[in-house]
Amino acid sequence: MPAGWRVLLPWVCVCIWLPAQTQEALVISRRNTRAQETKEDVDTRSIEKRSTKSADLVEVYSVRVVCTVTSRFVHTVMTSKALNKANSPREIFFAVELPKTAFITNFSMEIDGQEYVGEVKEKEKAKKQYEKAVSSGQTAGLVEASGRKMEKFSVSVNIAAKRNVTFILTYEELLQRKLGQYEILTRVKPKQPVQEFQIVADIYEPQGIAFVEASGTFLTNELLPLVEKTVTATKAHISFSPTLEQQRKCAGCEGTMIEGDFIIKYDVKREASLGEVQIVNGYFVHFFAPPHLPRVPKNVVFVIDRSGSMSGKKIAQTREALTAILKDLHEQDHFALILFDNNIVTWKKSLTKAIKENVAEAIVYVKRLRDNGATNMNDAILKAVEMLEKDREDKKLPERSVDMIILLTDGMPNHGVSNLQTIQENVRSAVGGKMSLFCLGFGNDVDYAFLDVMSKQNKGLARRIFEASDAAVQLQGFYEEVSSPLLLEVDLRYPDNTADFLTKSHYSQLFNGSEIVVAGQLSSNDLDNFLVNVFALGPDEDFQVQGKASVVNWDVIYPQQEYIFGNFTERLWAYLTIQQLLENSDIGTLQEKDNTTAKALDMSLRYNFVTPLTSMVVTKPETEDGKDNTLIADKLTEEQRQKAERHTGITGITCNCNYARAVDGDPHFMIELPNREATLCFNINDKPGTVFNLVRDPKSGFVVNGQIIGKKEVVPDGNINTYFGRFGITHQKLGVKLEVSTQDISVFHNGKQVKLLWSDITFLKETNMDLNLTKNCSLTVTLRHSVKFMVIRHTKVWKRRHDQQDYLGFYTLDSHHLSTSVHGLLGQFYHGVEFELTDLHLGEGPGKLDATMYVKGQKLHVTRHWQKDFSRDVKNGENIHCWFVNNNGTGLVDGRASDYVVSDLFKTV
Repeated sequence: MPAGWRVLLPWVCVCIWLPAQTQEALVISRRNTRAQETKEDVDTRSIEKRSTKSADLVEVYSVRVVCTVTSRFVHTVMTSKALNKANSPREIFFAVELPKTAFITNFSMEIDGQEYVGEVKEKEKAKKQYEKAVSSGQTAGLVEASGRKMEKFSVSVNIAAKRNVTFILTYEELLQRKLGQYEILTRVKPKQPVQEFQIVADIYEPQGIAFVEASGTFLTNELLPLVEKTVTATKAHISFSPTLEQQRKCAGCEGTMIEGDFIIKYDVKREASLGEVQIVNGYFVHFFAPPHLPRVPKNVVFVIDRSGSMSGKKIAQTREALTAILKDLHEQDHFALILFDNNIVTWKKSLTKAIKENVAEAIVYVKRLRDNGATNMNDAILKAVEMLEKDREDKKLPERSVDMIILLTDGMPNHGVSNLQTIQENVRSAVGGKMSLFCLGFGNDVDYAFLDVMSKQNKGLARRIFEASDAAVQLQGFYEEVSSPLLLEVDLRYPDNTADFLTKSHYSQLFNGSEIVVAGQLSSNDLDNFLVNVFALGPDEDFQVQGKASVVNWDVIYPQQEYIFGNFTERLWAYLTIQQLLENSDIGTLQEKDNTTAKALDMSLRYNFVTPLTSMVVTKPETEDGKDNTLIADKLTEEQRQKAERHTGITGITCNCNYARAVDGDPHFMIELPNREATLCFNINDKPGTVFNLVRDPKSGFVVNGQIIGKKEVVPDGNINTYFGRFGITHQKLGVKLEVSTQDISVFHNGKQVKLLWSDITFLKETNMDLNLTKNCSLTVTLRHSVKFMVIRHTKVWKRRHDQQDYLGFYTLDSHHLSTSVHGLLGQFYHGVEFELTDLHLGEGPGKLDATMYVKGQKLHVTRHWQKDFSRDVKNGENIHCWFVNNNGTGLVDGRASDYVVSDLFKTV
């Protein structure tokens, strides 16, 4: 292959099904390899968008993502087609990121009418083939961990001149119901417009569809009408197919507006307490999540690691999360707090009822939480078990209630008992099946595999908490999933002479918003006697229900419908069986582990699933040197993912939010950019009273203007410290107008006026506007299908001078609905800005870096400083690195700062 020609197809994520936290997915993009440039070349060239003529010789003309959901089981097919229009061969890369819980079932490439199909093999056999390929100098592609929930599969292929290539990737997964809904997420990053671009989802639910919602982080007001949704009683069809021109950022632009997440959420109708039983082609599946059940009181002991490794942000985020969790406890619940380092400290000697007074007292205690010492995990967990057992014996806890321990730790046991197997055995022996243990591993230093096994041994589960700015949200999200148990010791029974090879049919708890799924193989055609019994413990009485399974006649419900796979119940059963076998493969005796692993391997091969025990081998076409290349697609375990993250230093942070564009401070403008680990900053200096236009969107009529105020006391050096003291915010189409000052807030909407003080606590919900005011802190406003922003009120105090200054900060939290015409000092950055940093070197002062920035055809000298960002922590702020552009942002800001001066606070032009 000629050197220098490598092309990446446009990145498009396929479908993912996740509980409320996002992730990357399939990406196809094209790449043009550039020869190395000298420093002189870089310094003298104009940094505008590089020519893509060479890359355009490969045309990606079709990208289709098709998801078919049949009774929660999702079959996803992603197809991408490209043409090499050049007169010489080109290498095309195909990369896909899929959910770590999904199983790849097929990958194929079609080149010149010849199809190259992947073959699923036992991992050890595939490994030998891979090692042989590596030893002969060939390139063998591997699956890599990518983010919190994703893994990346990639392959490249050499395409002859004037030839086509078609890539097809297929994978399957059973949707998990969390917090009352299923979620299908498609992440799209085409990088450029595509002639045929289509996302299609068909949902078939005989049980009945309760609701379906479709949204997208990139859906502007112009793109929103292109989402087509048709919903009947048992079927939903959602599609998004923008034309080539509709994908463009502007007429004639090469850039595309399609970048972000396409999200479908839905749930099914639930009327019968027995749930839904479906029988198709000799296999059955039972979905159990009865509606309108009262919650079971819980007794929860929070065991919190406060060792030295929890210092800084971790301990602060733990305090924040615990405060929110404690507020969410029900009055019928009981709780306790255990803090551990090398010592074990209990808040009270026994569990406490979660009445308001006790919760308030606990919150005060939690806010004093500080890091200190080593990690004595063994004694801390055993203390929690002891407290629950003693309170049970003393009859201090409700008889019908659930006991649980929630452990949060960020490191390895290094005080007291430190042998991991000994700790697991001690805990299992003490718990004795009487309570559930949930383990949360904070960061990458913790041994997640150890926590995972310990949780499974004690009727619980483990969850990784990624060390990121949203760690507190992750902690709260996990708690919300397990905070409301509805039934205990749920036992689902089926006729012995009719059902074989059942998946797990006994569950310790059923939580609100979740669902139990059991599948099996029918050994008899006597369906008239296929009775289902469910037994469980409720909060007041035993739960018992019995019923006869009904056979769903798919031809009647969905006439004239061709299904991608008619054996979905069998594949659902196989998927669920393999998942549960893999979960139990590290529990029990050595012989039990070996037997479980052997069963999982056999089923993985039989159903062509790529699992941690199998690999997919793809032999690519011969290259010019006559050699075949081999691609190996693996499924990573969580332990492998964690090791990879430790090695690369990547913590798997993914964020589906829009990044903050803000003004706060002296005044400092901050531009936090998606997909770039960099924030750009600049200052605006002018005399007090000057009004600047921050945002203006001519299509929606959304305008934000801000007025500068001066510091009360001018310092002797003559420099005037200025801040924003008033904001005027209007949205003409929605009829909304707000005036925000350091003293009060005036809201005008639908002909009404409301005046609020910063000392108020207020929540307003109107048709097109939600407004949330927290006392002496922040105002958050969401304007429907338009924008979400936050205004923060600060009070800066100079103790030595006995002086203070009130001022405001403005943070844009979500702006993707605003048009491409949006502008202003902040607004011009809402759709990103391209820049490059070169010549990084140490600057004057500790920790400072200087660099050369190429942006908008300009060469600027910039310096990296620390800057406070209050978008995530409105009280204390978060220190972030910021590249400062001097001279009022000259070179970064379009025009001059004076061009943005307007005559009054509500000037709309």
